[in-house]
Amino acid sequence: MNRSPSPTLHIDEYRIAWITFDDPERSVNVLTEPVMMRFGETLDEARAAAREGRAVAVVIRSGKAESFIAGADIDAIGDVEDPNVAEKQVRFGQSIYNDVASLPVPTVAAIHGVCVGGGLEMSLACDFRVTSDSKKTALNLPEVQLGILPAWGGTTRLPRLVGLQAALDLLLTGKPVDARKAKRIGLASEVVPAELFSDEVRKFTLAVVDDLGAGAPAKPKLMARLLESTPPGRKLVLKMARKKVLQQTGGHYPAPLRILDVLSENSNRSVEQSLAAEAAAAAELLVSPVCKNLIHVFRMREAARKGTGLPAGSSAQPRDVRMVGVLGAGVMGGGIGQLAASRGVRVYMKDINHEAVTGGLKHARELVDKALSRRRISKLEAAQQMERIAGGLEYHGLSGADLVVEAIVEKMGVKKAVLAETEGHVSDECVIATNTSSLSVAEMAGAMTRPDRFCGMHFFNPVHRMPLVEVIRGPQSSDEAIATVYRFAVMLGKVPITVQDGPGFLVNRILGPYLNEAGFLLADGYSIETIDRVAKEFGMPMGPLRLIDEVGIDVSGHAGAALHEALGPRLEPSPVLLELGKTGRLGRKGGSGFYRYEGGKEKGVDESIISALPSVPARVGVPTVSEEDESIIRHRLLFAMINEASRILEDGIVRSAQDVDLGMIMGTGFPPFRGGLLRFADTLHPRGVLDRLSDLHQRQGVRFAPAPAIERLAAADRTFYEAYPGTVEAAGA
Repeated sequence: MNRSPSPTLHIDEYRIAWITFDDPERSVNVLTEPVMMRFGETLDEARAAAREGRAVAVVIRSGKAESFIAGADIDAIGDVEDPNVAEKQVRFGQSIYNDVASLPVPTVAAIHGVCVGGGLEMSLACDFRVTSDSKKTALNLPEVQLGILPAWGGTTRLPRLVGLQAALDLLLTGKPVDARKAKRIGLASEVVPAELFSDEVRKFTLAVVDDLGAGAPAKPKLMARLLESTPPGRKLVLKMARKKVLQQTGGHYPAPLRILDVLSENSNRSVEQSLAAEAAAAAELLVSPVCKNLIHVFRMREAARKGTGLPAGSSAQPRDVRMVGVLGAGVMGGGIGQLAASRGVRVYMKDINHEAVTGGLKHARELVDKALSRRRISKLEAAQQMERIAGGLEYHGLSGADLVVEAIVEKMGVKKAVLAETEGHVSDECVIATNTSSLSVAEMAGAMTRPDRFCGMHFFNPVHRMPLVEVIRGPQSSDEAIATVYRFAVMLGKVPITVQDGPGFLVNRILGPYLNEAGFLLADGYSIETIDRVAKEFGMPMGPLRLIDEVGIDVSGHAGAALHEALGPRLEPSPVLLELGKTGRLGRKGGSGFYRYEGGKEKGVDESIISALPSVPARVGVPTVSEEDESIIRHRLLFAMINEASRILEDGIVRSAQDVDLGMIMGTGFPPFRGGLLRFADTLHPRGVLDRLSDLHQRQGVRFAPAPAIERLAAADRTFYEAYPGTVEAAGA
């Protein structure tokens, strides 16, 4: 094992021992095993200096400009298969942090920038935590999102510092808190100006050397102290938290439940006993399939974030996007504009009448106000965002745009006319993208004189919430255009994937057979409640019939018809969905669909819909549902998607199984704990997939005819990830 040059120890003229993490080979500090070994050595040096009177305090800081410590080594976590090895590794980290906690002089964590996972746990082992007021300073414990728990003392020390309820908010969600909130809950001892950070940290440290009470954290609020100060109160808090976790996860994610177990069983025990429980629970979780799948999802997201969207070997560079034009100031256009403005980009929204422009600006204002009310931004930041957004009826407002995103009505003729007209009002270097969900990028490009600078940029609704963006490459789209749109999506905080032009692109093409099959299941006598419940119990965020309501019955009907026209008999719409389209119902946006809605909130199944669907058998009494029925429903829904995904790979719409899985997780909420649609299929093996599809083909007809790619994989004894590797596999992950 190579010796790490980071961290280093320096004792200044004030007798403060500065331990500085600054890995020269990484852009951020990662707690690899060599780094932890070196950290242990610096702690021994600091302890000796304190004992000899050469050091009166220890400050742990980062030499990186924008981050403290980015946590433990994810690759090392993902590679552990033996629970005994896992527990040994966890205990090693705990022992290092116990050495921090036992130093005989005051210890201060100087946190500027990102402080994640093991980095935050390191700070918890210190006596004090000083954070900068930079916007980039964010503290969080994301371990639960990887299927594990904070096991280097986080689950033990955090509740003892900030109280049980505040700790649960961090431990169970993994969400970051900024410096202000950290101070408010008692996590940060002090917040100081980023411009004077080192000097202020030194002042704070010398102050606590003189008076250890000077940096005492804020106490939890009175009601929280009263509730948590008694065993019954703590039990109630944990019971409510468990109930909420089960409601949100369906019990599919063991990590938050194990966190609650550790807290429940060790609240009155010593720190050492609680650390032992942390280590045992972590070892169990680290080797679980859920953890491996969630780490796989993390790696896919990171690969997308660091990627270019281009094929290997391309040297094209993205253009800087300082101003973006948005054509169409509806809900989608307003959402795109607000998101861009929140990232410091100037925005001009164009529409054909003042009412539409006003509506787009109003929607952007509502999104900004919501962020302000949730304390995600300040009043000044809210004002600055809105100042970046302008709107009007004239094209001249687009003259300075580096990128124009078209988000008008989903009609080919209208889009072609607007795109052709737009070209004459932007610079030759400006990239133009269409936010279409289903129309051909190639056909639109035919109306343009410069099709090389044109591509698709498909946002999912609502823009501010859905993480996926499909970057759609037309036949003539240049590498520069794709790279520009891809990098812009990353700048917006989105997860982009590059897809080739084709019916439904990636996500909607896979969803098509899934939603259609729900209609066939209804016609076979399965109830709305049962179909949606089975899908949710598998892990989907909502059932397919509820999803049709959410998308809009009119929109899903149009998309289904387009897929049928393009892909043929296997996508022939189910009679039930055709009948649904004739009812005049719109789904959630219209107040009724398969479900009833009041104030936009779902209020249960609309029983009257059955009488409007002649293909659905009338229900008599409460239907009984056997395990076999549930298995049939689950298989028909899932294998419809798996089969279409394999055809997408065969057609070259995307290059890898990883692209399919990332798109389905980020675009539809396919359960991350299963690792993705095709990673799940690989657990069944292509031979198993082929056997099930062959059976369904025989029973249900052409829509389940096995894709040729699945037949080839089964014959060659290869999985999807072996046959269609992506960047994660190529990197040896």
